[in-house]
Amino acid sequence: MNGKGNITGTVLGAGVMTLIIVCLCVSAGVSRAKRAVTLCTDTEIRIADSSENKFVCREDIAGYISAGYGRTEGIPIGDIDLKKIESVLDSQSAVLKSEAYCTKDGTLHVDISQRIPVMRFQKGAASFYADADGYVFPLKDGKSSHVIVIDGYIPLKTAGSGKGQAVSGREREWIERMTDMVLYMEKHKVWDRNIVQIHVQQNGDLILIPREGKEKFIFGKPSGIEEKFRLMESYYTGIVPAMGKDRYRSVDVRYRGQIICK
Repeated sequence: MNGKGNITGTVLGAGVMTLIIVCLCVSAGVSRAKRAVTLCTDTEIRIADSSENKFVCREDIAGYISAGYGRTEGIPIGDIDLKKIESVLDSQSAVLKSEAYCTKDGTLHVDISQRIPVMRFQKGAASFYADADGYVFPLKDGKSSHVIVIDGYIPLKTAGSGKGQAVSGREREWIERMTDMVLYMEKHKVWDRNIVQIHVQQNGDLILIPREGKEKFIFGKPSGIEEKFRLMESYYTGIVPAMGKDRYRSVDVRYRGQIICK
């Protein structure tokens, strides 16, 4: 009797499992069939960081999809190649990352993360931004971000192609040091507010130009930044109160422990 009971229970269990599998397969098939007939009726685009950085707008993203992918509305959502849409959008210089997905109501959702610039380079007539990873991307007409401007002899060939990472080791090292310097200034708000421009001389030395005052700071190469900014702070807290404002035209902080005013 026990043997028959065990056999009967096994058969029933197997039957129930088979029924569950069949139901799941039917449900999956219904879901696929529903996706196949559900048409895309709307596109919802969401852009992160759009309050401060406005390099792309919803109209831009819709235009990129239309030009690089094609029509989506009126197409079954199951036939929309989401990976291709993401690839089209990720190739845009100001787009850091995109995510595309469809919902069962027929809406194509596109979420965009923008590149966040930390500095702007002015190389002759060419202008371009760089983010914290050293990725260079061009300005767009009518779009801007309030970041420090670096001009003069910019040692980056990347600007010629309009976007991308620095290729040579020397270029990568330079832009990494410049990024460290600018991020240091952002962290210490007094420098972020007071230094408005950095000029690169032909020998690679940096000249820092403050928002107020006649003096220019001869900073040297973008290294030893903490020590140099400490000397600049000493100039403002010690020398200016003693000697008066606008007395000097240049303040040299290139040498450790020394402030040379002229």
